[in-house]
Amino acid sequence: MVDASIAPHYKNKWLTSATEISGRTWLGLFGVFLAVMASGIGENASKFALTDIQGAMSLNLDTGSWLITCYVTGFVIGSGFTPCFWPTFSLRRVALLMCSIYLIGGLITPWLGEHYSILLAVRSLQGFAGGALPPMLMTVVLRFMPPLIKVLGLGAYGWVSAWSATFGATAAAFAFHWGWSGYFYWNLPLMAIATICIGYGLPQDPLRLERLKQFNWRGLLLGGCALAMLTIGISQGERLDWLNSSLIYILFIGGLGLLALFLINEWYHPLPFFNLQLLGKRNLSFSLITLGGVLLIMVSLVNITSGYLTVIQGYRQEQTSDMMLWVSLPQLITLPIVAIICNTPRVDCRWVLAISLILMATACLLASQLTPEWNGDNFRAISLLQAIAQPMAVIPLLMLATGGLLPTDGPFAAAWFNAVKGFAATAAGGAIALFNRQRTDFHSDIIADSFGSAHRATSQNSVDVLTQLATKQGHVLASADLYMLVSGLALLLIVLIFFIPTRIYPPRSVAAV
Repeated sequence: MVDASIAPHYKNKWLTSATEISGRTWLGLFGVFLAVMASGIGENASKFALTDIQGAMSLNLDTGSWLITCYVTGFVIGSGFTPCFWPTFSLRRVALLMCSIYLIGGLITPWLGEHYSILLAVRSLQGFAGGALPPMLMTVVLRFMPPLIKVLGLGAYGWVSAWSATFGATAAAFAFHWGWSGYFYWNLPLMAIATICIGYGLPQDPLRLERLKQFNWRGLLLGGCALAMLTIGISQGERLDWLNSSLIYILFIGGLGLLALFLINEWYHPLPFFNLQLLGKRNLSFSLITLGGVLLIMVSLVNITSGYLTVIQGYRQEQTSDMMLWVSLPQLITLPIVAIICNTPRVDCRWVLAISLILMATACLLASQLTPEWNGDNFRAISLLQAIAQPMAVIPLLMLATGGLLPTDGPFAAAWFNAVKGFAATAAGGAIALFNRQRTDFHSDIIADSFGSAHRATSQNSVDVLTQLATKQGHVLASADLYMLVSGLALLLIVLIFFIPTRIYPPRSVAAV
């Protein structure tokens, strides 16, 4: 007969920890997770399907580009400013409102093709709602999940963040078979289920309307306008030729000026949106800096590879989406493994992050050897390296950003982390587009000049063929240059690990110690 005093030691510690919160709360957590996944994949699917959406709504390239710009602008603002509303109105109420806005926006968007200004307003609101959801997932994980398995929750947050970017192409290809409106409708059932789970499962905090007396209206106006101007400038910069456009110039100068005023306001306001004093914590500051770099690497690997396959190999949307699955699907296996490893007290998550950056740099160096004959099969090993490296970067960054923070700092940490994540992804896309065009033009001009010197007496048809070959080869060389540049960034981030962050340990309850 087993002594009852020692029987609990034979119980699985993970399952025991999971029972520390009720099944109803678990359902609420699942609802937030599902909402973030639905909005994230929907956002990236619309980017991949922009050409089809423009054609269906009779929009040209210029007017159609604002569909993405408005959504991304709303997303960045929602990521940074909605956490301040949670203590006032409760996380549950704000989550239900954001899910409802996203649902309604997705339902009516396909019917607004003839009302362009209303269409852009709805896309901005839907982006705002979509941007408000990821900070909620990060916050509910930190607030409700038991300490022993909290790292697994952070891993789920990281998985959604990384997976939605690479799975967007697959979702777009799947929704294509439902017609163009499927790009807006396919994820709405997921959002509806998420809304029900959130409404039933998340605990209801009391209203604290007295906080409205000290609400940071000046910060909302300054910060919202600053982020909007900078995001629009980056999103539209490549199309309007950056600082050669007076609009982009005004957006950048005005946005930076308002951002400076916003930061001054945040330093002195009693209820700031962004607690600047938190940046004094070395781990949080390091995490935000490294997060921007890691996102640049992740976005670059996806954009450069998909751009090469589309331009050089003529891949269609469905073929590109199949290629992206080699990055997204293996993470279903690698991410929980990385989470369990990082949840081991003997493992220093800083070196897990360093290994991930080495893998990313290796993937970039391998990809930089590409030639015009490369196709999707040549990128599979590189994609698998990405699938291993991405969770090894995101989970340690989340641990470093949240470790050692007080519960009251949770909304501020979520605002910082997700605002940087949303803005950095937009900035990365703009930077890659700019450098890719410049390097393509540079290499194409050199190759064309060489052709011209060697073949002066050629026909016009031959000249056209040589020009096309020069442009094609220029794009290949530009892609190789960008891969090398990104690999250098990964190595630079490794150097920072030796000087800035301090060691942290995975969270543990008293009973688990």
